[in-house]
Amino acid sequence: MTIYNFSQLVINWYHINGRKDLPWQKNKTLYIIWISEIMLQQTTVKTVIPYFKKFILNFPNIESLNNSSLDEVLYLWSGLGYYNRARNIYKSAKIITAKYYGIFPSNFSDVIKLPGIGKSTAGAILSLSLNFFFPILDGNVKRVLIRYYGIIGSLKDRIIEKKLWHITEIVTPIHNTGKFNQAMMDIGALICLAKKPKCEICPLSKRCIAKIKQKWENYPLKNTKKIYPIKTSWFTLIQFNNTLWMEKNIEKKIWKNLFCFPSFDTEEKALNWLKEKKINTNTYKKIKPFIHKFSHFILYIYPILIPLSSCLKFCKKNNTGLWYDLKKPQHIGLSKPVQKILENFKKNIF
Repeated sequence: MTIYNFSQLVINWYHINGRKDLPWQKNKTLYIIWISEIMLQQTTVKTVIPYFKKFILNFPNIESLNNSSLDEVLYLWSGLGYYNRARNIYKSAKIITAKYYGIFPSNFSDVIKLPGIGKSTAGAILSLSLNFFFPILDGNVKRVLIRYYGIIGSLKDRIIEKKLWHITEIVTPIHNTGKFNQAMMDIGALICLAKKPKCEICPLSKRCIAKIKQKWENYPLKNTKKIYPIKTSWFTLIQFNNTLWMEKNIEKKIWKNLFCFPSFDTEEKALNWLKEKKINTNTYKKIKPFIHKFSHFILYIYPILIPLSSCLKFCKKNNTGLWYDLKKPQHIGLSKPVQKILENFKKNIF
């Protein structure tokens, strides 16, 4: 198949079957596409949609984002994960305001310098919003190309990635680049699935090596199953009436700038901390533990509840956090495990 036929088949498929009604595809702007592309990094469309809608409703442009606080941004991001993306968006808003007069840059060399933006994301932003000729290579596109061309190798192999960049630069058409890139992402997300691909409805199936060989599971090669290290964390839930004490993670790498319950890697350290704060540990109660999975380790969380009859002494010694009000929640960034605990608390209290 010629390069022209490849791109034409993809674009023809897009006109009939491609996604055209996603929230960020309406009234496209560089800003809108930028926010959506950052949110879509390592996250599915279905998960992103409600977060995107809420984010744009609160921050419709760079000016409103620049004038906000990081806490407000993290609050809207709470539960979406990979919080460094939110911090990068906030940093970028400051840079764009200071360096580009509040207008998102349309030059590739400027876009790629913004925090959290790599070659593929920069290409996606400019091609999807302005139809500029820039190829992309996200995880879905990689899988489509590896299977179509029968490339033996792992997605994490740098040599394979270099080869895939060369291919995508060749097959991406100069005209209708935006439609082609969207179609390639759609084919990867909706048809050329990692498991059980729907080859019978794929526009590229007739010349796809993986389909011809009936060996799609070999493309790409699976990485050796990773053994994730296990860590533990004891969350200390200090309760006073309808409030819970939280502190902002300033120094910790995990959940940085998010509010969390004071946490410790052993129960002994948690209890010693409470004793230092002159809190009676005889009243503490263990709550059912649960697991939270990160991309690089598994965290076993053991919450312990300590109800206070008075918070005066504790408040005088602690000005590093806040009392989170379960009835009137503050707009602060919260991690998913903290949100889970708060939801259970609300069920039991109200």
